[in-house]
Amino acid sequence: MNARRELRPAALRALDREIVDCRACPRLVEWRERVAREKRASFRDDDYWGRPITGFGDPRARVLIAGLAPAAHGANRTGRVFTGDRSGDFLFASLFRTGFANQPTATSADDGLMLRDAYISAAVRCAPPANKPTPAERDRCRPFLERELALLDSVRVVVVLGAFAYEAIGRVLAAAGAPLPAPRPKFAHGMEVLTARATVLGTYHPSQQNTFTGRLTPPMLDAVFVRARELAGAVPSRP
Repeated sequence: MNARRELRPAALRALDREIVDCRACPRLVEWRERVAREKRASFRDDDYWGRPITGFGDPRARVLIAGLAPAAHGANRTGRVFTGDRSGDFLFASLFRTGFANQPTATSADDGLMLRDAYISAAVRCAPPANKPTPAERDRCRPFLERELALLDSVRVVVVLGAFAYEAIGRVLAAAGAPLPAPRPKFAHGMEVLTARATVLGTYHPSQQNTFTGRLTPPMLDAVFVRARELAGAVPSRP
């Protein structure tokens, strides 16, 4: 999948193997595998991944980016989170502009993309029908994200891409003994919520529904990642 996977610490590689082998949610297993068999016409010659998606990025990252779930013909096809779809195009272009990525595009798992001081994960690891996982599927997947955050011990900022990811991260932080304040602040683009483990920043998800309508623009997303860098004290240079 990732040409640099051998550089990942052993504990993250072990977690990767558990994630990829997971079959805990029958609805998601059926859907991700059916999509991989039937394919989209424009990708009919591609070998779809069709399995759960691991996290990707710098194991020493100070910034964790939490998304919703893999896209059926994006990560479920390419095998890498936010790779091969329009949401990923928008996201990685912003990460490149703000110094977290070495290139602005993500087309395949072996395209040379590298992240510095950033790590990308998801609340749910399998592509869901209609891009809508259920709360039960989110909670079943949560232990993976809990363990990932524990292993990423340099993380100081968590950027949540949308309200669903915010809910998942809230539960992960509570399990880590660093709950969100009560009452919980409402999700909003540009929000900042301080916890004992990390500062949570909010942005609208870079889905076409948001980017094509102008609800989320490149300057808006860039501003969130610039703020993440400021809060994390991350090194302001490209790999």
